[in-house]
Amino acid sequence: MTVVIDGKQTAKEIRAELREEAQKLGVVPGLCVILVGDDPASAIYVRNKARACKDAGFYSSTIKLPAETAREELLACIREQNADPQIHGILVQLPLPKHLDEQEILAAIDPAKDADGFLPVSAGKLLLGQKAPVACTPQGCLELLKRSGVPMEGAHAVVVGRSNIVGKPMALLLLRENCTVTVCHSRTKNLPEICRTADILVAAIGKPRFIKGDWIKPGAAVIDVGINRLEDGSITGDVDYEAASQVAGWITPVPGGVGPMTIAMLLKNTLEAAKRG
Repeated sequence: MTVVIDGKQTAKEIRAELREEAQKLGVVPGLCVILVGDDPASAIYVRNKARACKDAGFYSSTIKLPAETAREELLACIREQNADPQIHGILVQLPLPKHLDEQEILAAIDPAKDADGFLPVSAGKLLLGQKAPVACTPQGCLELLKRSGVPMEGAHAVVVGRSNIVGKPMALLLLRENCTVTVCHSRTKNLPEICRTADILVAAIGKPRFIKGDWIKPGAAVIDVGINRLEDGSITGDVDYEAASQVAGWITPVPGGVGPMTIAMLLKNTLEAAKRG
């Protein structure tokens, strides 16, 4: 029987754990989210982050700037948050308007306040196995695997997707858990055959229902990172859920799987930063 991994419930449990930890800390962890422009999807994400902060007893600050905000103005705003002792984590909501260089803007964030785990310093420390903020989505995927009791020691994990924010850090986190890891991408030959060898399959390629049910090894754990909006307005993942759920041992739904965990890990990174002071 396939276990459907409930990311919504798991994220709720984690927020409760973080609230308890924060209360013991004696400091209110503070997260600042900077939103430039009026992208509707970004606005929804920002509202969800503010709600999650409140639920966990964190301090939440949202700075909304117009789409035409100049580079210097945004950099000055980030410097101000870097210096604010009430703020432990800073997140610049992506994507940014086209006239702004994302890499330059993100690099302005104090690495100690890197709530998203995207900065080169954080990525480098992850590669070296050092303690640092970890990109929230792969960190959330790993939490789901651990809390669902999926065996990882010696397992073959296949990650489909090689992005800097999901695929690459996911592979490194699975290596840390002593998995044997294969990273696949759009140019990989014999992709279905490689997927069929996976004890753990992480799909993060950004194509709706790309991973077919007959690509799944019976009993495998399937983590679907994809969030794709179809023409009818519905949301689907990168995995053909209906077919895959007939074969997999564990599977995450979309929505309600990985998505809620991303925000929970954002709070976790903020709490860890507050602990470091």
